[in-house]
Amino acid sequence: MKADVDQQRSLLEVARLDAELARIDHRSKNLPEQQRLDEVQAEHRAAGDRLGALQIELADLDGQVAKLENEIDSVRKREDRDRALLTSGSVDAKQLTELQHEIETLERRRASLEDSLLEVMQRREDLQREQAQQQQRVDELQQDLDRAQQACADARADLDKQRDQAHARRAELTASLSKELLDLYERQRSRNGFGAGELLGGRCGACRIEIDRGELARIRAAADDEVTRCPECGAILLRVKGSRA
Repeated sequence: MKADVDQQRSLLEVARLDAELARIDHRSKNLPEQQRLDEVQAEHRAAGDRLGALQIELADLDGQVAKLENEIDSVRKREDRDRALLTSGSVDAKQLTELQHEIETLERRRASLEDSLLEVMQRREDLQREQAQQQQRVDELQQDLDRAQQACADARADLDKQRDQAHARRAELTASLSKELLDLYERQRSRNGFGAGELLGGRCGACRIEIDRGELARIRAAADDEVTRCPECGAILLRVKGSRA
């Protein structure tokens, strides 16, 4: 196959653009900004889960506080009623003894309930403090998340811009190539991912394998417009002016 030097030079640029597009796709799938975003999202989600658990626990404690306060109020009312009867003078000696015993029992019961209430309220106070700290952590992580999302979006936008520019330039170049040369390039590229490479000294720029001296001599002796192939990988070897061959 024959192809003039300008065609070969354009094909070399197409090959370089395809390599650049492959690098862009690889970077797009392995963005450090995306990895950072994933990390912050996981931290934010875990912090939010912890905050939610604290809110549930606090709600349970609020229920316990309300229940204990109701029980204490009920016991106190019963104490007041018994004391009123005790001082009314309307009960006999036996009832008086029974009332005194009941009041003592109620006092012990109320004291126990009040101790329990203090413990629950202390626990609630500790949880409220932890909740405030956790809320602050969630807020800080939300700011980190916003920044990470923006950084990721900016990085992807930059890659998209590079990709669009590369595709536009590639379309411009391939439009100038002969169908025969372009078809050969695309067939070769579909086999192993690269269709052409510059001859770099004695090495193929596509597969990076050193070419046998005999083959290298044959390739170098070929006419400038002769389309040569790498004997190792089959890629088109481009010997354009200004290369390092």
